[in-house]
Amino acid sequence: MGKAQPSITDEELVAGIRRGDDRALAHLYRLYLPMVIHLVTHNSGTEDEAKDIYQEGVMVFYEKVREGTLELSCQIKTYLYAVCRRLWLKRLAEKGRYGGRLDDHEPYLETGAEADLAEAEQRDQQFAVMSEALLRLGEPCRSLLEGFYLLDKSMQELTAEHGYTNADNAKNQKYKCLVRLKKLFFQQYKEEPLP
Repeated sequence: MGKAQPSITDEELVAGIRRGDDRALAHLYRLYLPMVIHLVTHNSGTEDEAKDIYQEGVMVFYEKVREGTLELSCQIKTYLYAVCRRLWLKRLAEKGRYGGRLDDHEPYLETGAEADLAEAEQRDQQFAVMSEALLRLGEPCRSLLEGFYLLDKSMQELTAEHGYTNADNAKNQKYKCLVRLKKLFFQQYKEEPLP
């Protein structure tokens, strides 16, 4: 008979995620999923919807830990519950199924999760606008910037790929592309309707 898995503390989970240990993330994913399934299925949702919500909640938590911007003033369980609850309320409101039942029965949890979630939603909106701006930028700028910032290619690699005479020329072109991208981004971000 195998030994039972020792329980992992919140500190160990955060440390594991911080150092990129996939096992810590997988453990976290299994740990509180039943809690969120219970929350969602008892409030007009399905198990599949609960899994989607939990995955989103775990990703908010994961990003905050990896960025080093999470100041956890409660248990991970409480934090994830607050994030997932907020996400589910938003989903219900979008579907027109929310009648205030969760707020009536659940105490408000001061976990910092609400602010983190709002920040994550704003960042998602900015990423969407940035993706659109990149598409509008055209070539060679798009592949030059994606190569440098997203694919971690060196200036030497990009010089060879794009046929520049030297790395300085590639660097100058990258700078010009970045200026154009910023203009497109801010022009488009101003045009986006407020949520």
